[in-house]
This record gives sequence, structure tokens and C-alpha cells, in this order.
Amino acid sequence: MTDTLHLTVQHPRPGLAIATVVGDVDTRTADTLRREASGIIEQGCPHLVLDLSQVGFCDSAGLSALIGLWHTAQAAGGALRLADVPDRLMRMLVLTGVDAVLPVHATAAEAVTTMTDSRSTSAGEHGSITHASTGGGTGEPTGVEPMACDSTHNLSADLS
Repeated sequence: MTDTLHLTVQHPRPGLAIATVVGDVDTRTADTLRREASGIIEQGCPHLVLDLSQVGFCDSAGLSALIGLWHTAQAAGGALRLADVPDRLMRMLVLTGVDAVLPVHATAAEAVTTMTDSRSTSAGEHGSITHASTGGGTGEPTGVEPMACDSTHNLSADLS
């Protein structure tokens, strides 16, 4: 397990974000994932794809965070999709039945295509959101900066 969780966020379309999660999602980092991804949803991107290809480990706290994010996206009128889920995590999703409510896709591109085929958006050509990044090991926001929905933004929290 690592004490660091990184999210790289891309906004390919207004109202839709792809967050690539890097690190372990466990009792030490699950709250960070939930807080940061919820912030993305609540700040104008209710349709969220979590690319989990770089997640090495996920425990029950991580699974709970994923379920919580699904509820957050639903409440915002959006959807949560998982992409490129590692085998070990996929087994956990299947064993718990979570795969029945959280759609899983082979790639983030496939998830985006599925989302854009099933929705329409009324936002402008390039929507914008404000996003807080974490740092200093506290998990507290260190700065807020506006960004266009077609940009890339790195977030990280060092919990050591």
C-alpha cells in the first residue's frame, strides 16, 4: 500500500470528466478520492469516468468510496463509470455485486463513448469548473483555480 493518491483529470466534453486514479485506494486514501471526485461532479461535471488502470490495491474503504461517488453522480443528474479496472478490484466488484450498478468498461474511451451516446448536454462548447487541489499531506485544499473543461489538471495528496 502507498500513502499517496494522485488524480489526473481531463475534461473531453462539457459536463464530462475522466479522472485517472494513481495509487492505492484504501483506508488512508479513500476519503481523498471521494472528496476530490465529488468536487469534480459538484463543480460542473456530473458525468465522471474513473480510469482505475493505475490502482494497485483497493480495500473495502475504497469500494465504499466508489459507491458513494456513484450516489453523488446520480444525485447531480449524472453517471459514474469505471474504466480499465484491475483484475483484483474487478473480482471484488463482482463478488459484492457492485458491478451490477457501476458500469465497467475496458477503456476510458469506451466509457466516454457510452456516456456521450446516452446523454445530451446543454453546456456551451467549453464549460468551466473550479477545482481545488490538495497538498501538504493534510488533504485540505491548498488552492483553487478555474480550468476549462478541455484541460488536464493534476491533483495529489501525500498522506505520509
